[in-house]
Amino acid sequence: MSLTEKIFRRKLGRDPSPGDVVEVVPDIVGFHDLTGHHVVEVLEKMGGDMRFDPEGIVVSFDHLAPPPDKKAAEVQVYTRGFVKKINLRNFYDVGSVDWGILHQVILEKYALPGQIVFGADSHTNTAGAVGAFAQGLGATDIAALLKLGRTWLVVPSPMKVRIQGDLPPAVTGKDVALDILGHFGVDGLNGYSVEAYVESPAFDVEHRATVSNMSTEMGADAFMFVPDRATYDYIKLMRGVDAPRVEPEPNAKYAEEYEIELPRLEPLIAAPYTPDNVKAVPEVEGTEVDMVFIGSCTNGRLSDLEAAARIVKGRRAKARCIVIPASHRVFQEALRLGYVEAFTSAGCVVTYGTCGPCLGGHFGIPGPGEVVVSTSNRNFRGRMGHVDAKIYLSNPYVAAASIVEGKIVDPRRLL
Repeated sequence: MSLTEKIFRRKLGRDPSPGDVVEVVPDIVGFHDLTGHHVVEVLEKMGGDMRFDPEGIVVSFDHLAPPPDKKAAEVQVYTRGFVKKINLRNFYDVGSVDWGILHQVILEKYALPGQIVFGADSHTNTAGAVGAFAQGLGATDIAALLKLGRTWLVVPSPMKVRIQGDLPPAVTGKDVALDILGHFGVDGLNGYSVEAYVESPAFDVEHRATVSNMSTEMGADAFMFVPDRATYDYIKLMRGVDAPRVEPEPNAKYAEEYEIELPRLEPLIAAPYTPDNVKAVPEVEGTEVDMVFIGSCTNGRLSDLEAAARIVKGRRAKARCIVIPASHRVFQEALRLGYVEAFTSAGCVVTYGTCGPCLGGHFGIPGPGEVVVSTSNRNFRGRMGHVDAKIYLSNPYVAAASIVEGKIVDPRRLL
């Protein structure tokens, strides 16, 4: 049995087939300020009572946090009312201890191998990094789930991905995600539950989280990394608990397979205006850059900041730069390790715990015609707030090199 089949068997008590429509009770349900407003609104229209256990609900204000305008503040006040009404324990308000981007909070504090995780945000699948079946749903779907205590989905087909070898210099999980996007295209994995087997000691949970996160752009129903020692060590380190052992059987069958040999990869970049417009960095080298964003639920983890700080330290920024660690914990560690000092000394703006620039909400909206290098996950027209901005998606090394050179360059020359 595959990991996908084991997870659904545990939930259903039987073995469903790909394409079956089933009802499941998830282990974790999450939403944030932007979608939470709609979740609560729809739930109240349905009477307000819930069958889903509030202990399984995680809420973090991250999209427009702190609120940049009156409407955002009103949305947060409205959602806080719901939080107080149900006495929600797993709530992360602006500036609270452990505050952060919802997906990072779930990854750090809640998700476990073999769980089913749903969230009112398309990048909920980040939790697949630790072997959870994680999927984003619409706010109305989440409201109905809370009301009924369960939801439905179509059982996907398991697909196998093997990741092997050592990571080359300046290559990260972002390049693995872009490699897959370049091969399969946007929506190329629709209908699949991907199970990734890692045969590389360097490809840790933080690299995996980036790939799972960007599986939304690939169209995957879920993208789970098969739990291994790295998984169990990560959960033990973050939470002090022993995670349940949930793994596929050796003879598991898959509808399709794909192999990634890490040594053949080089730093990649997705040029405007789609995440699968993937090129090697030298193909776009020399493109002048106005603004760089390092952070988001895709690349705001500690190893991402460490990579960028290696490039930036001792140099001065030639492009505007915003750096946003994905959670309070990441911010504190980056501060302790000197990464924040490296960024601020170079002339970067550093804050934490918000999605702001990624969706064009606040903390850095590009102007018309400006070129942005971003470590986030989408580069559609208007994604970062201005329809005429040109967004390139890259790993933190490439983004940091763009800061200090003021143009896209191969970061391997700066290491």
